[in-house]
Amino acid sequence: MNVTIASAQYPVTYHNSFADWAQHTETWVREAVRHHAQLLLFPEYASMELVSLFSLEIQSDLALQLLEMEGLRNDFCNVFADLAERYEVTIVAPSFPVQVDDKTVNRCYVFGPQGRSGYQDKYFMTRFEQESWNVQSGGPRLCVFEADWGKFGIQICYDVEFPIGAAKLCAAGAQVLLAPSCTETIRGATRVHVGARARALEQQCYTVVSPLIGNAPWSPAVDINYGHAAVYSTPDKGFHPEGILQTMEAQKPGWLTHTLDLRLLEEVRTDGQTLNFRDQSGVGYEAKGWVVERVAV
Repeated sequence: MNVTIASAQYPVTYHNSFADWAQHTETWVREAVRHHAQLLLFPEYASMELVSLFSLEIQSDLALQLLEMEGLRNDFCNVFADLAERYEVTIVAPSFPVQVDDKTVNRCYVFGPQGRSGYQDKYFMTRFEQESWNVQSGGPRLCVFEADWGKFGIQICYDVEFPIGAAKLCAAGAQVLLAPSCTETIRGATRVHVGARARALEQQCYTVVSPLIGNAPWSPAVDINYGHAAVYSTPDKGFHPEGILQTMEAQKPGWLTHTLDLRLLEEVRTDGQTLNFRDQSGVGYEAKGWVVERVAV
């Protein structure tokens, strides 16, 4: 089974109205569909460009931004749900700061072509999220999303730098791991890509990185953004010898589109030059409290 994935190298953009943002978003979706993409991945915190709709006071205040963004959440979700149905694709929307009980979590919503949806919250939080922004862990809940072509999981930015989530997702059937990211520097982007490549090696799976790029001086949460999109595999037979399937020039807006052959994963997991997926199974990943759910999209 093959699937064509489009990873957005997405520039944070100033908008004059919510309708303007919605039209801008549809233009991006339409372009990916034009290249026959079935799964569209947007980056971490690209939703924060909606702060451009707020007053200067709110734009300059990290705490107020979180509260005001909550008022846009339903409309944000409705736009992506509608686009997924109309264009008959699965969309991993830009991660969104969601108010849950008495805390804020970083959440990626997933919308399917038949109206089904789910979400994945970020688990490992960066220092900026914890110390400056008060965005907190969503807890050890993982989702394996089941599409008609196969199964995928999401490891949001910093999460992909740790093996435990990837191991549990792939043990539950995920063949593709998606890593929406938001990093300021080459160092930060490098950490995400090293993590993504390591997870592809360990799990003998595909990993896909989607970065936020460009500058937004009007939003202290996403004021500086650097990155490049990429698709990785294990460096084993049948794949690129370095496991680098495709990359995009850094800071250049657009989609990176690549077709993945999922059958190759099964072949390499059963008869690869090494058998990482089999050999690491159940080793060192028994942290208590982790729950893996299956969500049809």
